[in-house]
Amino acid sequence: MSGIIGLECTKCGAQVAPSVPQNVCPNDGGILFARYDLEQVKESFTLPALSGRPASLWRYREVLPQITPVTLGEGYTPLLHSREWENLWIKEEGLNPTGSFKARGISLAVSAAKAFGSKKLAMPSAGNAASALAAYAAAADLEAYVFMPRDVPRANLRECELYGAKITLVDGLINDCARLVSEGKKREGWFDVSTLKEPYRVEGKKTMAYELFEQLGGTLPDAIIFPSGGGVGVIAMWKAFDEMQKLGWIRSRRPRMIAVQAEGCAPLVQAWKQGRATVVPWTGASTIAAGLRVPQPYGDYLVLDILRRSQGQAIAVSEEEIKRSMHDWACREGILASPEGASSLAAYRKLLAQGSAPGTGSLAETDQVVAFNTGTGLKYLDILELPKPPARRQIGGLITPY
Repeated sequence: MSGIIGLECTKCGAQVAPSVPQNVCPNDGGILFARYDLEQVKESFTLPALSGRPASLWRYREVLPQITPVTLGEGYTPLLHSREWENLWIKEEGLNPTGSFKARGISLAVSAAKAFGSKKLAMPSAGNAASALAAYAAAADLEAYVFMPRDVPRANLRECELYGAKITLVDGLINDCARLVSEGKKREGWFDVSTLKEPYRVEGKKTMAYELFEQLGGTLPDAIIFPSGGGVGVIAMWKAFDEMQKLGWIRSRRPRMIAVQAEGCAPLVQAWKQGRATVVPWTGASTIAAGLRVPQPYGDYLVLDILRRSQGQAIAVSEEEIKRSMHDWACREGILASPEGASSLAAYRKLLAQGSAPGTGSLAETDQVVAFNTGTGLKYLDILELPKPPARRQIGGLITPY
């Protein structure tokens, strides 16, 4: 893979060749990270050099694989200043192709797979990643095989059908879908593009951190709040901060990373509170936020380490807090957020209410914070509860507002 000097295991440090398709480390199943010769590009890859480049994630080409992009215009999403909170910014990922931040990683994964000559791509998904894979595979003239829980939001199912993906609905959760992909990939000749089980989805998602730095004028916020099912957004941005530090872009303290989960499926929060380095699989997972319904994230060891190193934390929010935050962001900000994205506002409120005691990971109103809306709420219209209008009243022929 041109532009990459090697793939490195995040567990054992083993070096794996980037010249052929790879999934995880052959030694211990560790997640593989792409590494670049940052010293070589350090002098030319600067903030001023970005001026005039295309408004997509591919503007950061020096820290991406040198391949022909399969692109639908992903990345460089708006960073919006909150109308309600003075020191809160909202990164609006719902404006990506297929309506979520998943487009970033899938664009890179499909581009790499096509460059390697793969023909059939398979993945488990809670919904939005499947939509993205179906779209990008169609653009690349590749076959997409997606496995989703049977209760996936209907919009995701319809998207996958329209894009021509081969769909399997599973009576279970995303881990059950993942098992079917693993069992069938050798027999069917699929290349597995599951979350963190190939090196390039992280590369697409890390561009969120580069965008923040650029959009904030060469600075970073005090904290980043990110809805986390598999936790790839947290992992990817932290990888970008590593690169940016080596490039000389950042010299100050990195943002505190705050991972948000739903109370009905919070394995990272549970492990965080218990001081564990890995999660215990969550049982009975249930939440309106389909993308947060991940009982055992594959990258748990990386997410939990990043939260500790950044002095951040993992926090869970309730279903009612998520629904209320969806309503409030729509009414007050004009943003129709996904349930996953709205969880970041719920977390922000919760952390402000806790105060800013040292070591708690909580926030003060003076802290500059970026909360991510990871997708559009338009995909969840079939499961949203809308307020009921008041009952009609008959009042003797008077014209009334009822």
